[in-house]
Amino acid sequence: MPLIFGPSFLILVPAIILAAYAQWKVRSTYAKYSTVSALRRLTARQAAEEIMSGAMITDVTIESSKRELSDHYDPTKKILSLSNPEASSIAAIGVAAHEAGHAIQHAQGYAPLSLRTAIIPIARFGSQLAFPLFFLGIFTRAPSLVTFGIIAFSAAVLFTLVTLPVEFDASRRAIVALRDRSIVNEEELGSVKEVLFAAALTYVAAAAMAALQLVMLLSAGRRR
Repeated sequence: MPLIFGPSFLILVPAIILAAYAQWKVRSTYAKYSTVSALRRLTARQAAEEIMSGAMITDVTIESSKRELSDHYDPTKKILSLSNPEASSIAAIGVAAHEAGHAIQHAQGYAPLSLRTAIIPIARFGSQLAFPLFFLGIFTRAPSLVTFGIIAFSAAVLFTLVTLPVEFDASRRAIVALRDRSIVNEEELGSVKEVLFAAALTYVAAAAMAALQLVMLLSAGRRR
């Protein structure tokens, strides 16, 4: 790959470093606060239920996911998956509150979440086809395929960019709900913010990587 992209490949180095740091940060922060229990001793499931109840949300099912840090909210099925639903740690509660924030976004028709949900199939399709089309265009000297590859990858980049406000807003909603409903105290809230900041950093790194990859494709495409 470096031979094909030439010096433009180097623009990915900052994003690679950021991505590696983000992964280390989220795992180390989660590990740190997964051993610290909240004073109220609510479980992650109970915290999510209390937050959604306060937002008058009663039609979301909470399930247990199989992998650590695989927590997510599926707006198409109204399922909130938690990797540690019965844990009462600061980390588990913070992540559960964040996912409950997504459920609130969905219930209130938060536009960026609706947009992200709508473009998921396009972004997934684009990310799968982008590089095969691009490389096929390079090797067969077909500029149209190179262009189609770049357009396809642009959909994946758009997804990562739209994801940023969605994730930041979910964390904001989580912090407000945790404070308003006294699920954690102010000292614990500071720890929750650390957990959510570390998680947000992974999305920033993903957006940076995708954007720089697009720049790399555009640069290589122009040279050929």
